[in-house]
Amino acid sequence: MNYISHPLIRPESIEERQYQFSIALRAQDGNTMVVLPTGLGKTAVATIAAAARMKSTGGRFLMMAPTKPLVDQHLKTFERDFIDPEDEAFSGFALFTGETKTSERQRLWREKRFIFATPQIIKNDIIAGRYSLKDVSLLVVDECHRAVGNYAYVFIAQEYMKTSRHPLILAMTASPGSQEDKVAEVCSNLDIQIIETRTEEDPDVRPYIHQRDLKYVDVPLPPGIKVVTDGLKEILQNRLDTLTKMSFVVPKAERLTMKALNGLKGQINATMRTNTRDAYQAMSIHAELMKIKHAITLGESQGSMVLKNYLFKLLSEGTSPSGTKAGKRLAADPLFGEIIDEASSWEKEIHPKPEIAAEIVEKQLEEFPDSRIIIFANYRDSVNLLDEYLKGRGIDCKKFIGQASRDSEKGLSQKKQIETLTGFRNGEFRVLIATSVGEEGLDVPSTDLVIFYEAVPSEIRSIQRKGRTGRHGSGSIIVLVTKGTSDETFRYVSQNREKTMKKGIAGLASATATQEHSHLGAAETGFGSTADTGSQESEPSRKGQISIDSFIQAGPSIIADDRETSSKVLELLHTKGASISLERLEYGDYAIGDRIIVERKTTRDFADSLIERDLLGQVKRMAEMCMKPVVIIEGEELYSQRNINPNAIRGALAAMSIGMGITIIQTKDAEDTAEMLYVLAGREESEYGPSKSPHFHKTYRSERESLEYVISSFPSIGPKNARDLLDHFGSIQDIMNANIEELKVVPGIGDKIAKSVFELSRKKYR
Repeated sequence: MNYISHPLIRPESIEERQYQFSIALRAQDGNTMVVLPTGLGKTAVATIAAAARMKSTGGRFLMMAPTKPLVDQHLKTFERDFIDPEDEAFSGFALFTGETKTSERQRLWREKRFIFATPQIIKNDIIAGRYSLKDVSLLVVDECHRAVGNYAYVFIAQEYMKTSRHPLILAMTASPGSQEDKVAEVCSNLDIQIIETRTEEDPDVRPYIHQRDLKYVDVPLPPGIKVVTDGLKEILQNRLDTLTKMSFVVPKAERLTMKALNGLKGQINATMRTNTRDAYQAMSIHAELMKIKHAITLGESQGSMVLKNYLFKLLSEGTSPSGTKAGKRLAADPLFGEIIDEASSWEKEIHPKPEIAAEIVEKQLEEFPDSRIIIFANYRDSVNLLDEYLKGRGIDCKKFIGQASRDSEKGLSQKKQIETLTGFRNGEFRVLIATSVGEEGLDVPSTDLVIFYEAVPSEIRSIQRKGRTGRHGSGSIIVLVTKGTSDETFRYVSQNREKTMKKGIAGLASATATQEHSHLGAAETGFGSTADTGSQESEPSRKGQISIDSFIQAGPSIIADDRETSSKVLELLHTKGASISLERLEYGDYAIGDRIIVERKTTRDFADSLIERDLLGQVKRMAEMCMKPVVIIEGEELYSQRNINPNAIRGALAAMSIGMGITIIQTKDAEDTAEMLYVLAGREESEYGPSKSPHFHKTYRSERESLEYVISSFPSIGPKNARDLLDHFGSIQDIMNANIEELKVVPGIGDKIAKSVFELSRKKYR
């Protein structure tokens, strides 16, 4: 076996594959999207490209991936295969995720050359001015098909192309999608100039393709579940008939896809201005359609127990005093009552899928005891069901789910996800049962069998799932398809979209291939030459790391709540040049100077908060904490967001403005909001200076408020803890005189807070 020869790549670490070498060198000519089937070494391409770029240009390397397990995997691959060029300015590898402290990220950015990160962290740090992308000479974007809409990749790529001295983007994916407009959007967002693509049929790739057998297993739908799904379809048809009578154009029940539902919602929104009463009723019916359609899909593709849990959840929501009109109408439907009675009789799983999946796993392990098997399922309930089924048969398996906690079930932390994958790779258990979080990019060597618990309509997800096997040897893929259901539809949809995607990408690649290119020679990149092993960094790189102070924006200062980072507003403020600090604000979304706190609500969120949450209580508490409280209502059609009497909205606005002294500002969209915040901050700073204390004040406080204010200024102590301490000790002096054990007697005051109060109150001012 031949290996890549380069002074920055460890000997005998990367197999020499001509297609990888060609793609990596082609990527030196301009921003490149690489479309390469899973298992053919996209990370190897990134490693070769990095070696070429570091040799010719120097600078820093930044590689991003959507999840921590994937980022961690890339880091370990580079640590294994790459020789970091010696440089007194920076060297070494670092991992940036949400678990890496801000101060640690800033230190690592100054000291390390190779950074591996999740994109949201990089976006947040750039917005907050913690470091710059000026000296990044290669930006690698993994799973680049995500670079659409408001995903962090889009902002980072735009910022990178504006600020880097020597920008070059390498974007990688196995499946960019079949929709030409989406692929074009990705290319535009990442400023792609070159598309390099290979398929399994290409002659330079074919020698490295391992056999993958694809098999579809037909599964009958049990009569008991069919009775329930037929009943749900009857309810569905009744609701569609109602919408037809209201003059809406509706699809047939059997063609009610998500795309059709979204089109129907568009029709309803269009009637809001002319016939709000019908529109409100139609929107409520649309909400019912969404719930019923989901229930049908669960019954057909997931199983009886998953469906039963969901039906009883709908019943509980519909009978709750705080339930929506859609939920209450559904729960009151006599036909739905009959469905609930039928589902109540199910004491165990009656869908054959779990049994069939377990039999397939058992057979594989009997024939090949060292096999590794992944089962993909769309829903956590199905993952839990399969986990119980397999463990009940004595099969050692583990679940691989996302971080988010839902209902009573906690998600897997990023650390636990990595531990689970490591155990699976090391053969500590043989079967991994995963939701979609396991689909993207994870390299699990020698996965012999992948089972789709259901067919998926997305060509991207289908390709990602299939790519978990056949990476390092032959493998099998088995898809369970319930006959006569959406499973069959999804099977053919994904197959057709995969074909369309391949044709579309080939066309794009051909279009970019017509341009003139000049590859970097072996002498420039170091490939094929072992004589020159010295570093050839660029002039900026040799000068060392730029001071952080040199790129902090000079615009007005704004403190933003760190939960606002997913909004477009922060990106726009950063683009305008605002100096942004990210903190966890107790009240509001933005703080400006010592006087202003701003709560931002979209028109929909305003309506939802008014009905479902304590909107007035929330803004009242904010108003009590600052001199100039502001509520920004973003968007149009405030009075038509939900079925709320317009006078109720007017009453809330009057209570906030007249009763609480809150300034209410309406903006058109995120851009308008950003402009308003920028103007507010600029005006405040010009009149009152750049002070930006997070501990806000009012012109007047009662004695009680003043005492609470002083104690709440201690780190980690909020208003509630301050009141509890004052109630217990009676005065500030007694709190300051208390020892740690006496402080810990107060509920909510633990060892950490007690030590902080005790030590800080005794510190000498220097």
